[in-house]
Amino acid sequence: MVELTPAAHVRTTAEPRQKRPESLRLRLFDGFELRRGQEQLPLPLNSQRLIALLGLRESTTRGQAGGILWPEVSEQQAGGRLRTTLWRIQRTGWAIVECRGQLALAPGIEVDVRTWLRSARSVLDDPGAADLAQLAAVRPVGDLLPGWYEDWVLVERERLRQLQLHTLETASGRLLKEGRHADALESGMRAVQLEPTRESAHRAVIRVHLAEGNLGEAVRQFEACRAVLRSELGVGPSPLLQALLCEEELPLGLGRTGW
Repeated sequence: MVELTPAAHVRTTAEPRQKRPESLRLRLFDGFELRRGQEQLPLPLNSQRLIALLGLRESTTRGQAGGILWPEVSEQQAGGRLRTTLWRIQRTGWAIVECRGQLALAPGIEVDVRTWLRSARSVLDDPGAADLAQLAAVRPVGDLLPGWYEDWVLVERERLRQLQLHTLETASGRLLKEGRHADALESGMRAVQLEPTRESAHRAVIRVHLAEGNLGEAVRQFEACRAVLRSELGVGPSPLLQALLCEEELPLGLGRTGW
């Protein structure tokens, strides 16, 4: 295997000295970008694709990487393209990829997706223990690699989008429980903005309005949800959403007519 870290790489006089990766930052949300301070490292597309794949995975084998990145060619051809891509990354002079049995990003590279995932998991795994300031700071982080349409990117993009939605809704529920109505409402509205057809996001917003005694706002949010579901999906509100108003919060029947 070829080792791409400076310590183990055998250089010739024509090869660039590889620099330490600690100051490298990889951005995958809202577009690919690899930076050291204010300097952006230019890379060919195949190099970007391999680095992005490794940024989303802790590690992968050469065979897996070749099959994912070049599924349309034979295994032998994919292996050749992978070797060329690794050589081009190596020629940047930066220790970016390690090849110790498996492929992985070099230690010390900061990846925005990994940083966000750690924060999201701290909210989702134990929302009761999460700091309220951290919950109030939960924000959508954008699309993963917009403009990239490979199957592996689409799967990861949807996975992260769903995690964003769950994190926002979880934060909204915990903040509501703690009486932080404004923050709870903002988190719920951000989830609605991210996915307008998501009923659970609308429910999060409606619960905040009801907790504040704003029945009119709750009804307006219900109507907004019903309208978008009709126009986008051709369906009506679920019984769960209707029950939130009709059975639990409006005992006089204010919300029953026409629903």
